Amino acid sequence: MILIVDDNKNNIYSLKKLLESQGFKIDTAESGEEALGKALKNNYFLIILDVQMPGMDGFEVAESFAGYSKTKDIPIIFLSAVNTEKQFIAKGYASGGIDYVTKPIDPEILMLKVKTFYNLQENSLALKKNHQNLELEVKGRRESQVVMKSEIDHFHLMLEALPQIAFTLDKDGQVTFVNAKWYDYSNSKSLFPETHIDDKDILKEFERSQKKHKPLELEVRIKHLRSNSFRYHLLRMTPVFENETIKNWVGTFTDIEDQKKIEKEKDEFLSIASHELKTPLTSIKAYVQLMDRKLKFDPESPEKNYVDKVLIQIEKLNSLITDLLDVSKIENGKLKINKKPTNLESVIQNSIDTILQTHDSDKIKIERHGPKPDILIPLDEMRIEQVLLNFLSNAIKYSPDNHQIFVSTFIDEENVRVSVTDFGIGIPEYKQPSVFQKFYRVEESSVQFQGLGIGLFICSEIIEQHDGTIGVSSEVNEGSTFYFTLPLN
Repeated sequence: MILIVDDNKNNIYSLKKLLESQGFKIDTAESGEEALGKALKNNYFLIILDVQMPGMDGFEVAESFAGYSKTKDIPIIFLSAVNTEKQFIAKGYASGGIDYVTKPIDPEILMLKVKTFYNLQENSLALKKNHQNLELEVKGRRESQVVMKSEIDHFHLMLEALPQIAFTLDKDGQVTFVNAKWYDYSNSKSLFPETHIDDKDILKEFERSQKKHKPLELEVRIKHLRSNSFRYHLLRMTPVFENETIKNWVGTFTDIEDQKKIEKEKDEFLSIASHELKTPLTSIKAYVQLMDRKLKFDPESPEKNYVDKVLIQIEKLNSLITDLLDVSKIENGKLKINKKPTNLESVIQNSIDTILQTHDSDKIKIERHGPKPDILIPLDEMRIEQVLLNFLSNAIKYSPDNHQIFVSTFIDEENVRVSVTDFGIGIPEYKQPSVFQKFYRVEESSVQFQGLGIGLFICSEIIEQHDGTIGVSSEVNEGSTFYFTLPLN
């Protein structure tokens, strides 16, 4: 808006009409005092000010405008019909005016000047506003940086206080921070500790986790620099996400050497006990089978029923001992996987047939879904069948009221997925990540359903050695789906 200040109403009227014809919004004042009051209340882009006025003349009004922060930057064009000498023009500029126009006024020249100064003021105010916004943004960023630095410092202090080796990496996997304990195992911030030759390579495993955007959990032996001994550590590397993009990684090495020694002693005991039990159990089974053949019991006799039950219990005990031996082999790195091209569909069907033959087939219903992987895949037939038999047996075991089971397969360009779905008791969500751990039992079922809790642990190790994945999805009282994937190549 433009403010016209003149004590002559006729001058105001003619000038107002001229400017309004060009689309400008106009306000008027008939004295310097009125102009000053309006300028302090309103926002003007330009002031056209008459020099010769009663009371405060134009120069005094301009000097008054210069004394207030709100009005000092408003451009002023002086108009004068009397004071046209050079000294008055110079005084006008000295008072804060940006131009001095003498009367009679050339309307076209005046309009060009008004448009120019109006646009300059408009652009100036826009720049000033942008500058203020920029200053606020810079201030906000500085405050954010201070807060962020404080949080990072606090985070680093927490990592320094941890008993574990702690470190952070950027999104590309470059180490950005390590705590003091790192240097017990590495001479350089940028180099991971040396791992045992028989253990997995940390960087390769981390690259796999990066591609999958998944956390890494790995047991490795790393070399202590002072003692030159390798100690078992549990490595955990967890991604930190920002808008579904990995921002950085946080990792720890937790010393589990003492825990591994205790586990080794326990595993050695289980191995020895299993081997010692295996021999007499085999003899017991042989003698019971001989007795069954020798005495030729009547199939309907109670004695025949007792012998059959004894044989069933011997098989259960033999299965438990076999599992314990497998655990021992896994812990000692001796669980052998003999891969050769095998028809996976044949393995699946053999597993289903075995379950139907060893259980009451009238009660159990197994439905086959999905495309049949009638293709050759490099795998250990016996071990994959062991995994499927475990899944199917558990599906029956933990579904006492519904023996309907779905066996499904899915094939993509890289993997084949096999899943076994039951409609049984289900597993609480917070316990699902632990079901593949050694000796883990879901407490709610540990009394009603007997077992050592090692079957799924063995399954997970078998699938891992096939470079596959294993998992479960479940809802309580709705059922569970256990699945594994195998690479096609």
